[in-house]
Amino acid sequence: MTIGFIGTGNMGGALMAAMGKQYRLCAYNRGREKLLRVCRETGAEPMDSAEAVAAAADLLILAVKPGGVSALLAQISPVLRAETIVVSVAVGLPLSLYEAALGSTQKIVRAMPNTPAAVGAGVTALCFNAACTEVDRALVTAAFSTAGLAEIMPESLMGGVSALTGCSPAYICMLIEAMADAGVYQGIPRAQACRMAAQAVLGTAKLVLESGKHPEQLKDEVCSPGGTTIRGVASLEQDGFRSAILRALNVSAEASKE
Repeated sequence: MTIGFIGTGNMGGALMAAMGKQYRLCAYNRGREKLLRVCRETGAEPMDSAEAVAAAADLLILAVKPGGVSALLAQISPVLRAETIVVSVAVGLPLSLYEAALGSTQKIVRAMPNTPAAVGAGVTALCFNAACTEVDRALVTAAFSTAGLAEIMPESLMGGVSALTGCSPAYICMLIEAMADAGVYQGIPRAQACRMAAQAVLGTAKLVLESGKHPEQLKDEVCSPGGTTIRGVASLEQDGFRSAILRALNVSAEASKE
């Protein structure tokens, strides 16, 4: 199977890095220098036009900004094959928009990946139109699973997903940065503090996923009576830590729906 990418920016490049380890790739980007660099890094074949990628790909991934999608669909629709699966990672655009441009019989998928896909630790939500078969679903899910966790979701939940997994890497980076700042305040060298903070977040996430325990239970296991951790938890609660996270994710979700 050949996977084609139109757009090799941050998200397109991240997915190419993951999928290039198992699939044959081809790609096009308006910026030739960026295209050639990403193709060198991922082993993809650089193409001269969006139409060339669309004609060659069995699975076509549109990794362009939402504002450029309509023009791109008009550009590639004459060369698309009926069996080609078209996947868009553009935020907020419904399946109906793609079907209006390409026809309801075209196989179309909305995908919401996040940037940790570049290291095989991303999360991608997928929703499929009615033209996609079970085989198509399995092919697309397998391709995105090379970049981490892939979950099939109803389209009605994609706005919430964009906040929960698409926006959250930025918030988690802010958390890691703040933790590293605290380490520096306590005298730990900056680079070392950043590595340790990042590993603490990574390890805790892995513990949640692999232990099967609720995050609340794992938190309680660290909080000894009268100890240092419960005092820190109390301080976070006083400063509105949970409510700040809830507000940020909900604001991002509403922005996605708009």
